[in-house]
Amino acid sequence: MSKKTALITGITGQDGGYLASLLLEKGYAVHGVVRRSSSSSLGRLEELLGAERVRDEIVFHTGDMTDSTSLAQALSASLPDEVYNLAAQSHVKISFDKPEYTSNVNALGTLRLLEAIRLLGMGEHVRFYQASTSELYGNVQEMPQSETTPFQPRSPYAISKHHAFETTVNYREAYGFHASNGILFNHEGPSRGEDFVSRKITIGVAHLHHGVGEPLQLGNLDAKRDWGHVRDYVEGMWLMQQQEEASDYVLATGQDHSVREFAELAFSHVGRTMEWSGHGVEEKGVDAKSGDLLIEVDSKFFRPAEVNSLLGNAGKARDELGWAPQVTFQQLVADMVEADLARAARTA
Repeated sequence: MSKKTALITGITGQDGGYLASLLLEKGYAVHGVVRRSSSSSLGRLEELLGAERVRDEIVFHTGDMTDSTSLAQALSASLPDEVYNLAAQSHVKISFDKPEYTSNVNALGTLRLLEAIRLLGMGEHVRFYQASTSELYGNVQEMPQSETTPFQPRSPYAISKHHAFETTVNYREAYGFHASNGILFNHEGPSRGEDFVSRKITIGVAHLHHGVGEPLQLGNLDAKRDWGHVRDYVEGMWLMQQQEEASDYVLATGQDHSVREFAELAFSHVGRTMEWSGHGVEEKGVDAKSGDLLIEVDSKFFRPAEVNSLLGNAGKARDELGWAPQVTFQQLVADMVEADLARAARTA
């Protein structure tokens, strides 16, 4: 049996790195699309796989989600059995500052990739995975959210992802593509981008533990998310591509935790108990023993339109894919804190 080939857009991101690692373990030939500006930013991949494996086992193609020609060239050069579209401008707060760019990459970029597959005559045999998001639910209509919950996106990021979601469904229904959407709830790990709140917290904990850095500045402490580990979620992506018929699936843990809980657990991992005082933007978190200031609230980190709570129901994925999360919330936070403690120790 010949080796399968996968093409991953966004391979230098958190999900792309973990997915590449998984697919290599499964014997795939792995190709990745990288922007010219990202071709030298392989740190996540090298941290996961080692620089030698990245150089020897992954084939890179220069491309951009805003450039149809480069996407078609990557497809023609790699001839993939499976395409995983993970590339995105994925930061919600930034999407309010750069809505046009966010839509160009996330919405039109997905359209460009699917249309390139169609025009190249690959639609009959290529399986396509679209990275969707729980942010689609926005102003949630029911708890927990499943595949049938109405979407109410509340950010340019979520709106762009809604467009990509429906485009994927359209190519499945109109052209018979094996094209699936993974509606993934928050999934984190040690290589999460440093501008995401989970990683911002664990970096802050590590720096303060080593006696460097300033108190953390956070936004809405009471926003709740369904947080899982990226390692579990890339397994779910792969399982979707193995199904006889394409469909859309929620991946989630079924448990929600607030930003406040995440921060408390992260600091407790280094022996610090959080004590809170004040309300709203005046709220502060201090070390209950020493009185050291650890966290303060800054209104600049609040979203213009907040999503207060997201909680997923992954029953369909459990029943049809046999998927279930393996890493607990506590293990996730510990994994991230330990990784950032090690990084901080190397640079202290």
